[in-house]
Amino acid sequence: MSVNKGVIGFACAYTPLPLIHAAGFAPYRILPNVDCPDQAGRLLHDNLCPHVKRVLDRVMSGMLPDLKGMVFMNSCDSMRRLYDAWKTVRVDMNIVLIDLPSVSTKSSVGFFRDELERLSRTLEQWGGTAIDDAALAGSIDLYNRVSSLFTALREKATRSELKGDSAALQEAYNKASIFSPEESIEFLEAILKEGADIKQGESGVPVYLFGNMLPEPEAFTLFESCGAHIVSDDLCTGSRLFATIETVDDDRLRNLARGILRRPSCARTFSAERPGSLGDDVATAAINAGARGVIGYTAKFCDPYIARLPGVWESLKREGIPFLLLEGDCTLRSIGQHRTRIEAFVEMMR
Repeated sequence: MSVNKGVIGFACAYTPLPLIHAAGFAPYRILPNVDCPDQAGRLLHDNLCPHVKRVLDRVMSGMLPDLKGMVFMNSCDSMRRLYDAWKTVRVDMNIVLIDLPSVSTKSSVGFFRDELERLSRTLEQWGGTAIDDAALAGSIDLYNRVSSLFTALREKATRSELKGDSAALQEAYNKASIFSPEESIEFLEAILKEGADIKQGESGVPVYLFGNMLPEPEAFTLFESCGAHIVSDDLCTGSRLFATIETVDDDRLRNLARGILRRPSCARTFSAERPGSLGDDVATAAINAGARGVIGYTAKFCDPYIARLPGVWESLKREGIPFLLLEGDCTLRSIGQHRTRIEAFVEMMR
């Protein structure tokens, strides 16, 4: 379908991109990796998620595209504070806060479906096209195509055949988060058509990477320069945003709600049957990827990860998998300060 109604901003990997696209808007992720003055401290506490503060810095500095509106997911307390601050800074902008369940039970899927229906009505009020089943089904199909192309691109990177390695993969994630799915499909297919980049010499130590915000391609270049080879990832700024949405029944909104809630979870989301399963999931993913070690990268002051990391430690220790935890403030400076620790971690696994 044609996307000509304008641009809708978002800041969370759980945002229902197919719904925004089906309304005729172009989803645009407000990433924190933009150099702008530090102004968020005027409205937010110093010990608050740096991702949220960097996003607020962008709006306070005017470093945004011309947005028709902003969709916030009520995913954590920090994101709610961002919503509150945004209302103060941009009183002229359309914004909406959508509640996001922390589990994927039948009742929570039904609740989230109703929230998506509310978002659908809101997008129409903002000037979007009324969303019907055909339009939503078409948008879901497009994003599922993006997901399948990223699967192929990750496989190419894992085989060390992708020009630019994991940094190029992250650059592709960043582009896809601000491009329409049609544009993303076009450039991803072009990358996949490129010949294999056969590298000489010994490949790096295979490492599994998980966490939340790490959009800087330069950070992945740093990992590789330290001797690591990222064989798989689960990041809010990586594969998590482009997980496949399965069609289970004829209710498109319910399919979308179920698909979003059941995608690989960050620390704020968990299984009702296995509430402490994040650690086991990380360990299983690392083993399946053939990783020798795991690197976790989280933004400072992220309460959900602070609460769940002990379980991750225990699960990886039980499987005998080395684990390195890094924290940062969504700047290259902070990740660069970890070079010595990364090099020592990789050397230990050789």
